[in-house]
Amino acid sequence: MISHDCDIAITGGGLAGGLIALALRRIRPELEVLLLEAGPTLGGNHRWSWFTGDLDPDGAKLVDGFRKSEWPAGYEVRFPGFRRELGAIYRSLDSADFDASLRRELGQRTIRTETRVASLTATQVELSDGQTITARVVIDCRDGADTDALNGGWQVFMGRHLRLNAPHSLTRPVIMDASVEQLGGYRFVYVLPLGTNDIFIEDTYYQDTPTLDRNALSARIDEYAAAQGWHGEEVHFETGVLPVITGGDFSAFQAAQRIPGVGQAGARGGFVHPLTSYTLPFAVSTALAIAADADLPGELLAAKLEARARDHWRATGFYRMLGRMLFAAAEPEERWRIFARFYRLNESLIERFYAGRSVFTDQARVLIGKPPVPIFAALRALASGPPPLRKDIS
Repeated sequence: MISHDCDIAITGGGLAGGLIALALRRIRPELEVLLLEAGPTLGGNHRWSWFTGDLDPDGAKLVDGFRKSEWPAGYEVRFPGFRRELGAIYRSLDSADFDASLRRELGQRTIRTETRVASLTATQVELSDGQTITARVVIDCRDGADTDALNGGWQVFMGRHLRLNAPHSLTRPVIMDASVEQLGGYRFVYVLPLGTNDIFIEDTYYQDTPTLDRNALSARIDEYAAAQGWHGEEVHFETGVLPVITGGDFSAFQAAQRIPGVGQAGARGGFVHPLTSYTLPFAVSTALAIAADADLPGELLAAKLEARARDHWRATGFYRMLGRMLFAAAEPEERWRIFARFYRLNESLIERFYAGRSVFTDQARVLIGKPPVPIFAALRALASGPPPLRKDIS
């Protein structure tokens, strides 16, 4: 029998890698698992949010142990001349609680932070310090490299957690406040009431380039908070530059990420909502699928993950089409009209949209009626698209 340092080695301790390790601990506790993360903590500096309807019962059970914020009263959206309250329960998890929960449940034998990976094979992880870890299965959940294979635009944001001098009085999140000035793309402010005096404010843009001006976004968050009468101190902040995928050659994308015999998960594997950039529902379902197939040889598990990713790509084609219309058919400062029209639709349709489970009638309802963009521009958008998703393209 071949001896290994562990049964399954997972590189990348972000959302995808952490949930895979957690699912394995819950479902296959007899397996020796190593979770290798380059940074000092698991999850980096992020916040992940989801609707309760995004997860099936098994998925909900997997994340129930995390300390998280929840708003049973639903959420709100705001657009010029239009506001709406919706009833779906919303939840949010920050990376500090993600890290703390995983450390409690997985234990220090499983987790290795500040551990940089130099290279991978189907049965080995070579670390930058020269150490080699052998495993029966290797799963790669690190960030993906830039590739010309996919097209799209960008979701750029800065979020700040503020501790206010006085209560803010919000009872539910404001998922999109697009009543703000539109600047170079679809801009909205995202607000989460985390406590009586604690609030998270994120300034977000759907724009054509990956440029993030920290000073400008920070000043706009200050302006937004002041306009609401909110004043206080910053607890922490985060920034993000996420791809909004509108098309491309997914086979070429997989080939660019592929390491023979190594499973690919997370955004590196293509498991993301192409329009919203939500990842948590797909990370949860993928983690459970890996735990169910944990006895497979590495090569077979890698092949199954690639096939699962191709199925996901096919299933999310509708959202990529909408993304092409958003970026190529609408003027940047008019993109908000697409979302304003969408949020007037049936609430169950909206919930299925975020979960990535839109049915045919949903798709038809989104597309019929008076279009929020010129019809000829929409047709041109469907025949073309934004440039390749490379952060080094200006």
